[in-house]
Amino acid sequence: MSQIERIFREEYGRAVAVLTRHFGDIDVAEEAVQDAFATAVLRWPEQGIPPSPAGWIITTARNRAIDRLRRESSRPGLEAAAVEAAALEGDQVAAAPVSADPFAVDEEGDDMLRLIFTCCHPALAPAARVALTLRLLGGLTTAEIARAFLVPEPTMAQRISRAKGKIRDAGIPYRVPRDADLPARLDGVLSVLYLVFNEGYAASGGESLTRPDLTAEAIRLTRTLMLLMPDEPEARGLLALMLLIEARRPARTSSVGDLVLLADQNRLLWDRALITEGQALLRDCLRRQRPGPYQLQAAMNAVHADAGTAAATDWRQILYLYDHLFALTPTPIVALHRAVVVAEVHGPALALEIVDTLDGLDRHHVRDVVRADLLRRLGRVTEAAETYERAAAGAGNEPERRFLRARAHALRAGDDGPGG
Repeated sequence: MSQIERIFREEYGRAVAVLTRHFGDIDVAEEAVQDAFATAVLRWPEQGIPPSPAGWIITTARNRAIDRLRRESSRPGLEAAAVEAAALEGDQVAAAPVSADPFAVDEEGDDMLRLIFTCCHPALAPAARVALTLRLLGGLTTAEIARAFLVPEPTMAQRISRAKGKIRDAGIPYRVPRDADLPARLDGVLSVLYLVFNEGYAASGGESLTRPDLTAEAIRLTRTLMLLMPDEPEARGLLALMLLIEARRPARTSSVGDLVLLADQNRLLWDRALITEGQALLRDCLRRQRPGPYQLQAAMNAVHADAGTAAATDWRQILYLYDHLFALTPTPIVALHRAVVVAEVHGPALALEIVDTLDGLDRHHVRDVVRADLLRRLGRVTEAAETYERAAAGAGNEPERRFLRARAHALRAGDDGPGG
């Protein structure tokens, strides 16, 4: 990634946030910021990158937006708003040298929070929240987001356009929620970021198991949120969780792209720097004594990170954490993952009883994956093979489908299958 591309990724969301406050229109802000970066691509290679790239981008984008709105005689209201914004808010930015940092005051951090909470507003559909977050905060193109979620680019463009339209037409406020509403709204933001990360961790479709660009973007955005809301332990916990999971990515696939189970991974390939950072964040969370679901999941992954081998894993500690997680979020998917740990502590028979009583997961292929493995461990080979085949049919990405079908084939051939 070039230096200009890195600046684009790092500064795009903040620039859009500032311009949205100035002009009260996300489309105007986004188009102006894109124009400013297009100008930067032409000028910076010859003139050099300015001392404050963010200040240069915001000043240039603001001036482009005002010029555009003045030209659009059909939108006199917006033109007046642009001129008024220039007079009341922007003159000192325009007059300042480009080396001045417009993010030196708290207001700019507030701008980012406003944009984050606007993109993740509960009035928007979950898919729209994810798309808008990646577009406005991450600076991903519509084509990049469409490829990531395996939808046609026009469909994704329409999804983003409708989300912006709903923000405008429904009068969704561009602000940080009030203190009374903040916990519930923050949960929604964290959920969107985790959805982005999970799509990168286990792709819902395509030829690759992972999409590192999405996990990297989710980590970057979560890191930004944590810096903006340093007293929120769940934001810190989510970042710790992402880092501890991402640390294992180099070992999750073989040299030819095949899935490698956690128990069979070469732990020497795990990224120790990410693990160290994740564990430090988790320790800070524990000191705050405000446990939440993301912190508990991070703690589970820290237990895995502490184990030098799969056999050394402290499964009882993980089960203890899952019990607490299920008390906080008693959902079928949490119960399913808890059953996997129960199998390690109390055996596959008890775990299978739990899985077979779960409701609400009939269309979730992970239930078939877990059930097939438990049946295999209990020696119920025919049932296990059939369940692996059913799980493969529901898997989204090709490496997972290959793995599950290979397991089914190996069981029918009298072997235990890939991964033991």
